[in-house]
Amino acid sequence: MKERERLTNLTLAALLALAVATGLTANTAGTSWGRIFVVLHGAAGVALLVLSPRKTRIADHALRRRRRRFGWHASLVLAGLVLVTVVSGLVATTGLTDRVGPLTLMQVHIGSAALAIPLAIFHYLVHHVRPRATDLSRRALLRTGAVAATAGVGWLSWDGVMRAAGWPGGSRRFTGSHERGSGDPAAMPVTQWLDDTVQHLDESTWRLTVAGAVYTLAELRALPQETVDATLDCTSEWYARQSWRGVRLDRLIDAGDARSIEVRSVTGYPVRLPVRDLGRVWLALEMGGEPLSPGHGFPVRLVAPGRRGFWWVKWVHEIDHSPLPWWVQSPFPLT
Repeated sequence: MKERERLTNLTLAALLALAVATGLTANTAGTSWGRIFVVLHGAAGVALLVLSPRKTRIADHALRRRRRRFGWHASLVLAGLVLVTVVSGLVATTGLTDRVGPLTLMQVHIGSAALAIPLAIFHYLVHHVRPRATDLSRRALLRTGAVAATAGVGWLSWDGVMRAAGWPGGSRRFTGSHERGSGDPAAMPVTQWLDDTVQHLDESTWRLTVAGAVYTLAELRALPQETVDATLDCTSEWYARQSWRGVRLDRLIDAGDARSIEVRSVTGYPVRLPVRDLGRVWLALEMGGEPLSPGHGFPVRLVAPGRRGFWWVKWVHEIDHSPLPWWVQSPFPLT
């Protein structure tokens, strides 16, 4: 394999790994520190496009010279999935549309990336490319720097195009999310994690269990409540700032000797919170001065400012101490 072809393949492998790592990190970040990962994720996608013509020439040359090698079908599928992942991500940033038929653009983006990962591993096992000491040579580093600079300029230019064109993407949040329904609960999207469905609960039979104590909805409403303006930032790439009213969690449960606090939905959906968050997380009963709708978590839901939407558990029915640290859980809920 020629040296330039080998470096191209090695760079593409590194870019794919970077895109996956930064994408996962960006999707968990709810505060401004996550901005850098959003930028790196976008730049990695642009870099893949920058190198795609060179990779196309390498693949064409290999097919002509060696005929079709083992795994070439998988390689073609991998290339298609990577292209779909990058293009769907770029289109999603514009905010001009958020759907492709029955799927959201983020479902297409994340789904195609998830399918590409095992194929990428298979591809690099079959077409193994080993790093060499010469990869750190001045020439190699200059080439890598040129690709990185081109990708960075490309990503910033894309941002500039969206602003100049007046597209919604020009004013998206630092997480990459677009505003949807701020101050208007009826206009805020209704989403839930994976296989959850909207729950229609009867307030006369619903009960909340907090460390063994049982509350009715009327008893919760009688507790001291606070109003907080907080932004729900969903991993479906939208956000909405709303006025929420509810009971602060430290008024309901004391940390005691617990290492974390587990909050569970009637659907079984759980999150484990650090005990230090008890004073800045609310169990909301109202949004925009009205009781929550079923789609937004009636009768009560978690409001966790600074955390992404999958932490904001809907249809809460149990809160309890946990002997485990809060980080002993999947970065994303598995169901």
